[in-house]
Order: sequence, then C-alpha cells, then structure tokens
Amino acid sequence: MRLKTVLCSAASVLSALALLSGCGDGTGTVAASGDPPLVGVDYPRSDTDFWSSYIRYTPEFAKQLGLSLKTTNSQNDLATLSGNVQTLIVQHVRGIAMAPQSTFAIAPILAQLQAKRIPVVTVDTRPDTGHVFMVVRADNRAYGEKACKYLGTELGGKGKVVMLEGDLSSINGRDRTEGFDECMKANYPGITVFGETTNWDGAVAAQKLQADLTAHPDIKGIYTQSSLALSGTLQVLHQQGLLSGPKDKRHVFVVSNDGVPRELRDITKGNIDATVSQPVDLYAKYALYYLKAAIDGKTFKPGRTDHDSTIVQIRKGLLEDQLSAPLVTADGGTYGGVPSVKSTDRSLWGNSSG
Repeated sequence: MRLKTVLCSAASVLSALALLSGCGDGTGTVAASGDPPLVGVDYPRSDTDFWSSYIRYTPEFAKQLGLSLKTTNSQNDLATLSGNVQTLIVQHVRGIAMAPQSTFAIAPILAQLQAKRIPVVTVDTRPDTGHVFMVVRADNRAYGEKACKYLGTELGGKGKVVMLEGDLSSINGRDRTEGFDECMKANYPGITVFGETTNWDGAVAAQKLQADLTAHPDIKGIYTQSSLALSGTLQVLHQQGLLSGPKDKRHVFVVSNDGVPRELRDITKGNIDATVSQPVDLYAKYALYYLKAAIDGKTFKPGRTDHDSTIVQIRKGLLEDQLSAPLVTADGGTYGGVPSVKSTDRSLWGNSSG
C-alpha cells in the first residue's frame, strides 16, 4: 500500500509555522512536527496467557520503534471490533493492527479502512477475503503437522487420538485441523483421529474429551489446538486416572499449542509431552514493524527475511510473514523428522515471561 503524500500550500505552511505544527497527515488531523506516528492496536481478548503476553509486549515494542499507541480490546466479538475500529479512526491513527478471530466476516471493516487509506496488519490470523498490508503469523498448517509427527512417533503409528479443534470459522482452526488430518492420513494410517470442534472454549473441549474417553478408553493421544483447553484436558485426565508420567503405561500423550509458561512447566513436570510455541513476542514486534513500514511507504516481496522467517504470497495483493514456531518437548529430540526445542530453553518467550 502506498501512502498518500500531502503537499502543503504556501498558506498552510505559513499557518503551520505560526502554530509550530506540520502538514496534515491525510487523516484529517494536524500532527506536530517530530511527533511519533500514532497507530492503533486492537487486542482480540485478554483472558488467556497467550494474549495477555501479547498485550504486555505491544507497548514495549511500540516504544522501541518510535510509535505512539492507542489500544482497544474487542473481546473476541466482531461487533465490538467494528466499534473499536471506528474509535481508532476518530482518534486519527495512521495504521491499525488487529487479530480478528472470525476471519471470514472481517471484509467490510477492511474495506472501510482501505478506502480511508489506513494500512492494516493482521496478527495471528489472516482474512479470508479483503486487503491488508501484511499478515504476521506462523504457518498454522505446520502446527498441526508437528503435533501429528510427535504423536505418530510416540504411538508407533497405531492407536486412537483426539484432536480438540479450535473454531473452524477461523483460518487458524482450519489450518491446524487440515494439517493434522492430512499428516495422519499420509504418514500414520493406523491411527484413528476423533476430531472435536471446541470454538476455542476450554469448557466445551473438556466436555467433549470426557465423552470421547468414556466411549474409547483406549485413547492414547490428545492434540489440543490451543492452551485454552489445557486446564480442562488435565482435569479430565486426572478424573479418569490417566494423568501419569510418560513412563507409565497409562500415560496419554498430550500435545498443546501456544508455548505459554504453564505449558512449558507442564512438559518439564511430565504432565504433558509437547507444544508448539507461537512467537507471541514477535507477533507484537512485527505487527508494529510493518505498520511503521507502511506509514513510511515501504513495500515487501515474497522471500526470506532478515529475522528468520519467510514472506509468502497467499493470494494476489496479500503477503504473510510466517515466523518461526518450534515444536517443544522435554528432551529436544527429533520426531518424525521434526526437530524440537527443550522446554527449558531460555530462547522460548514462555520462559522469559512466566
């Protein structure tokens, strides 16, 4: 997206000098010369360790990048997100970062912002339709594949597993589900997968897991697509007498997803076996980095970046910076060809924020 250059008339220059202010920034406001660019960030929710960490990291990186910040919280509600965007527009932000959890219904909001020439960066999710300057997320299909390879290896390619899916109206839920299912079919046809839609709701996930374990007491693996379901999963396993160490024959292998501090501690304790660490610190950093780049008139092309990621073209006019998201295990071993990082590794954001 190219930012419109505003040329000041001689009269406005004289007026600006008199007021010690600069040219209009294209949003209907007059910014003082040297003021940091004002950007808006809508937080999608604040009720999880993952998004609470994102909220904490955001102002830190805004300060590092020389940006002024306005924030809102849409609490996982599209109508609230729409209202928050209107508020940010009125506050004359020059770019907006958001993480819409329902990715198919965001198009009208994006169209409005595009019409106003306000660049948008989406974080963690990407819109099914509509234009944004950059998507900042990791390869969510790879999340499912990594969970598949871990469970497939540990189960020796045989048995039954439950996948506690997210919300299939979200690109993240669909990507993780498809990645896991396709990997299982291609590499471990002897494993039966019970897929359960949870809508990112921990209580729903626990209820469905309990029903599956009751119907199929020989289930030996669980993939939960979000740490939202972690507490309920462990509670159900405890109630069923299945929460035991990895060397116990009753052990049910659990792979989670997020890399929050509790997951890393639970891997070390042997309560769960693996997770995929979503780089929430880098989500905050590069969401703001790309907003600043958009304001500065920079453009990007597909290819490797200087921060260990790859920009890919999802469709015409839509680029996604896919950040690194490692598999995390207790031993840092390789599973089905997938290398992992030890849960105690200090490079993991979850070990520096918990």
